[in-house]
Amino acid sequence: MKVFTTTLGQMAFLFLLIALGYILKKIKAIPDNTPSVLSKLENNALIPALVMGTLMTEFTFEKLSASWQYLVGGAVVTAVSMVLAIIFSRIIVKDRYERNLYTYGLTFSNFGFMGNAVVNALFPEVFPYYLILTIPLWILIYVWGVPSLLMPHGGEKTGMLSRLRKLINPMFIAMLIGMILGISGAVNHMPKFIVDSVNTLGSCMSPVAMLLTGMTVAEMGLGKAFSKFSVYIVSVIRLIVIPMIFMVPLMFLPIPKGISLCIICSVAMPLGLNTIVVPKAYDLDTSVGSSMALISHIMSCGTIPLIFMLFELLVK
Repeated sequence: MKVFTTTLGQMAFLFLLIALGYILKKIKAIPDNTPSVLSKLENNALIPALVMGTLMTEFTFEKLSASWQYLVGGAVVTAVSMVLAIIFSRIIVKDRYERNLYTYGLTFSNFGFMGNAVVNALFPEVFPYYLILTIPLWILIYVWGVPSLLMPHGGEKTGMLSRLRKLINPMFIAMLIGMILGISGAVNHMPKFIVDSVNTLGSCMSPVAMLLTGMTVAEMGLGKAFSKFSVYIVSVIRLIVIPMIFMVPLMFLPIPKGISLCIICSVAMPLGLNTIVVPKAYDLDTSVGSSMALISHIMSCGTIPLIFMLFELLVK
């Protein structure tokens, strides 16, 4: 029951913000360019602050050396999720842009904002280790996910120089700075107000993204948001199929239960929010990304308790 109430409480908070964004856009209480402005704010300030704050706090020599098994587990999750996402997305859709969005969503769940809240509430004893396990996911997001899948491509083929140029963006730079500050220990000598400012900015990322989701749904129409059948397929794969694929080997391999729990938590969350905020900043279509966020978060109210119940029954 606690799993359900915690998930439902988090969903209520998220959907209140979606509804607020939807209403503000529908009654024209905000300027027409507000979604574009918010998406640029997310890309240039809030997302960089989130990833920088996470890595400079968790990517430390002390934490990594004490919890290296979780880091290895996270690397395995990242690699397997990436392969599964590419396979499933190629089966589901042929359009390159949509396939990239589905590949991103199937590789990276909302393991940050949603995952952190659920794990911290339900399993506080493993929460610090969960943060370590998700570090490889954070790294892959800004090395491959955002620049290769969510940023616009000039043509069908992308050269190496173009790929490298895409890495020079605020999110990737913030990731490098966060890793350097964390592993060097320099973060411990930074003024507290700077660290607090970075963390506070980062905590705004997901609430603003949900407002942006509501505004985008208002622009395209509520009916259209629920009408794309492939989004339901991707949501089921994200919320049920992929967690079960990971659960099967965890039933038989001699892996500590704490690591297994963190792995399942990282893959059982709904589709992430970057599929809205990053494309919007480049004036790309966000209808699919908004539908993915909306539908998968609604479905997760039932799937997250189900996956955790199965985990307790099957993984010893």
